[in-house]
Amino acid sequence: MLYMLPLLVRGQDFQPKSVNGELVNHTCFSLSYFEAHEQPEWVYYKLTPSMVNGFIDRTDDFRSDPFISTGSASLSDYKGSGYDRGHLVPASDMKLSKTSMSESFFLSNMSPQNPSFNRGGWKKLEMLVRSWALSEDELFIVTGPVFRDNHGVIGSNRVTIPGYYFKVIYSDRNKEMIGFVLPNRKVESNLKSYVKAVDFIEEQTGLDFFYQLDDDTENALESSTRTEQWNFDPALPATTQK
Repeated sequence: MLYMLPLLVRGQDFQPKSVNGELVNHTCFSLSYFEAHEQPEWVYYKLTPSMVNGFIDRTDDFRSDPFISTGSASLSDYKGSGYDRGHLVPASDMKLSKTSMSESFFLSNMSPQNPSFNRGGWKKLEMLVRSWALSEDELFIVTGPVFRDNHGVIGSNRVTIPGYYFKVIYSDRNKEMIGFVLPNRKVESNLKSYVKAVDFIEEQTGLDFFYQLDDDTENALESSTRTEQWNFDPALPATTQK
């Protein structure tokens, strides 16, 4: 749908570099597909209030991604594995059009997640980020697996079960950044306890986030673990305004 394209073009301003994977651009998100692990090393998109407040219902049309040149993971890889097909770009962030919603169900956007993690702490974090987007007007988000302390593989394509997942969120309007690393198991603690400096996440993943920012801004934001500018109560306005 033509009216969707500017969202992706503007969003590419802060797209990470593709280190280990194949870069694929979908309508409202992009990803770097890491063939060795049969999932993305990162997914990236810009989240706006219009996307959060969209009217499109879930399509649940899980399927392989035809745009991955080497072939993505398949439905059979997850069947009977005991792991969820965990969205990296949440379906609830892609409610602006049927196309963007449907693309969020490509298996290139999935990673094997412990069900208690996917339906618990990970879901809570996704909901929290949506509340921030409503306040911030737009957020730039990078999400992906951390391939450390992995839990083996599933399926004939040997899809890696990551030990952890990261999420990095940047508000260009308020010049604030926050990062999270959560273990791929039931989340027992408050989400605030999983906040990590973006520098730490870069060390763990080998990725370089938001390198397009000037060096002083990038260094200051990525070394910080400050949480006071981010409201962890989604019932209230999501960030403290400067």
